[in-house]
Amino acid sequence: MTQQAYPIRNARPEEFEQIGKLLVQVYSQLEGFPKPEEQPAYYHMLSAIGEVTRNPGTELLVAVSPDDRIAGVVVFFSDMQYYGSGGIATQEKHAAGFRLLAVDPATRGQGVGKLLTRACIRKAKELHRAQVIIHSTKAMQVAWQMYEALGFKRAEELDFMQGSLPVFGFRLLLT
Repeated sequence: MTQQAYPIRNARPEEFEQIGKLLVQVYSQLEGFPKPEEQPAYYHMLSAIGEVTRNPGTELLVAVSPDDRIAGVVVFFSDMQYYGSGGIATQEKHAAGFRLLAVDPATRGQGVGKLLTRACIRKAKELHRAQVIIHSTKAMQVAWQMYEALGFKRAEELDFMQGSLPVFGFRLLLT
């Protein structure tokens, strides 16, 4: 399937529960990533992902297959104060960010993650943001490599610890 087969749109409220389950499935299966019993609050946030859409400028984006199945998801933040990570990222000015990128295991390797990332970059540019902020972990090497291939650079000042898990910051300058 080509990338064009996965249009990006805002998630519908009736899809929030399904999206939460996809996020829990994807993140709980990452090798080296904390499991639900280790970070229950984090997994509760994933399960209730629709709640983020209550924040201004926060969008839950989905890539959908031709038969309208959710192939991937990401949360886009046009205002970093709602980004919800540790560290100093929420204090970044003139920035947009995205978090919680997840691709259904059945559609991995088909460019869905890249499509969702590019959609977030496009939104940030349309909003005249100077940069896009993201975070990743060592457990997310495939995504990490994709981000760097798209021009994101490590930003050590954005790093933080999520419990005992090191989380690494990246930024893409848009100017």
